Amino acid sequence: MKPSHALRALLAVPLLLAAQIGAAGPPTSPGFGAERDRERGTFAACRGARRVTCVVDGDTIWYQGEKIRIADINAPELSHPSCAYEKDLAQDATDRLTVLLNAGAFALAPWPRRHIDQYGRSLYVIERGGGSLGMVLVREGLAERWKGYRGNWCADDRA
Repeated sequence: MKPSHALRALLAVPLLLAAQIGAAGPPTSPGFGAERDRERGTFAACRGARRVTCVVDGDTIWYQGEKIRIADINAPELSHPSCAYEKDLAQDATDRLTVLLNAGAFALAPWPRRHIDQYGRSLYVIERGGGSLGMVLVREGLAERWKGYRGNWCADDRA
């Protein structure tokens, strides 16, 4: 049985508090912490053709006019979901990422494997206090670790 939106929100409160104080998870860039968190913006869902600072879905944002793919995770597709479960989970991931980004300053850590993906998006890990915000989504069941390809959110064992 799939948890309700309200239950997910309630379960997410401890993780949001941890992220706000800089404990978003294990460091992805050793030696760097909150002192590196210099980026900040006011994020909302992307709407319309003009996109400057907004959230596209659970793993893609626009920040200061640059389209960014969060490189360490894969989140469900919001624009073209393959099933109702993926659509609901994608909305939850998008909403949660918006909350995380608006919770305070963050850092953009370049993805070491490559800098631009096949769609022209810049590849970064978004960190707070040295921990990946993407991994917060993974721990909450709203995304999966990036494995080099898009996962199937509509498999029988997920719904």
